[in-house]
Amino acid sequence: MEETPASVAALSEWLGPETIARLTELAVAWTMNAIGALVVLVVGLWVAGRLKKTAIKWVERSPRFDQTLGNFFGSIVYYLIVAFVVIAVLGMFGIQTTGLAALIGAAGLAIGLALQGTLSHVASGVMLLAFRPFKVGDFVEVADQSGTVKVINLFTTELATPDNVKIIVPNGDVWGSAVKNYSANPTRRIEIVMGISYDDDIDRSMQSIESELSKETRIHADPEPQIVVGNLGDSSVDLIVRVWADTSDYWAVKFDLTKALKQRFDEDGITIPYPTQTHLVEAQAAEAT
Repeated sequence: MEETPASVAALSEWLGPETIARLTELAVAWTMNAIGALVVLVVGLWVAGRLKKTAIKWVERSPRFDQTLGNFFGSIVYYLIVAFVVIAVLGMFGIQTTGLAALIGAAGLAIGLALQGTLSHVASGVMLLAFRPFKVGDFVEVADQSGTVKVINLFTTELATPDNVKIIVPNGDVWGSAVKNYSANPTRRIEIVMGISYDDDIDRSMQSIESELSKETRIHADPEPQIVVGNLGDSSVDLIVRVWADTSDYWAVKFDLTKALKQRFDEDGITIPYPTQTHLVEAQAAEAT
C-alpha cells in the first residue's frame, strides 16, 4: 500500500475530513454548473442563430419588406436571445440576475435618451423599409430634395440628382415630410404650353398640333390627347397640350414633342410671340398716357 505524502497528510489533518468533503462537493457542483452553463450557452447561441435566419427569411418572403429590414429584425432576435442566455448562465452560478436585468434596463434607457435623435432615424428607416413609399431607382422629391434613390438604410436615404450629385437625407426628415414619387405609377401626363399670336387661327393651330401628335408612337391613345385654350395672355393665346406616356418615356417624349411642335409651327407659318423692344416701348408709352 502506497504511503500518503507528508504534505497531503498534513493538509488533510489541517483542513479536516469535513472541510475536504465540503470542498470536494463544491468543486463537483461548480464543475457540473460549468458544464451545464457551457451546454446552455452553446445551445442558446445555436438557437439564436437559427431564429435569426428564420426571421430574415420570414421578412424577405414578403415583397413589402427590404433585405436591410430583414437583417435588422434578425439581429434584434439574435441579441435578445443571447441576452436571455447570458442571464440564464449567470443564474446557474448563483448570481442574482434581477439586479443585473434592472441595471441593463437602466443603461438601455440612458443610452436611448442620449441617442433619441439617432434612434428616431432608425425607427423612420424601419417604417420606410416596411411601407416602401419608394424603392431604389425611383425618382422622388423628399425633404426639399429631389433625385434618384440609390440606397435606403436604417439611418439615411441616399439620392443622386440628375447631374449625379450625392445627397444624403436622414430618414427622420424623409418620413416626416411629404414624399413625391415620380416613378411610382406606370404612366404620366405630359403638359406642353404653346403660345400663338392673336392674329393666328386657333383651330388651324390645333389641327397642326393634332397632326404632329399622330406621328408620335409613344403617346397613349387612352387617355386620349387633349388640346385646349388655357389662357389669353398679354401677347399670346396659350394652347395647352396634354398627352399620356409611359413613365420611362416621360422626358424623351416631352423633349421630342416640344421640338416637333415648334418645327411644325414654323412650317405652317404659325407665330409664337415673344417680347420685343417695340412691344416694351409701346407698353411704356401706354402707361405714360
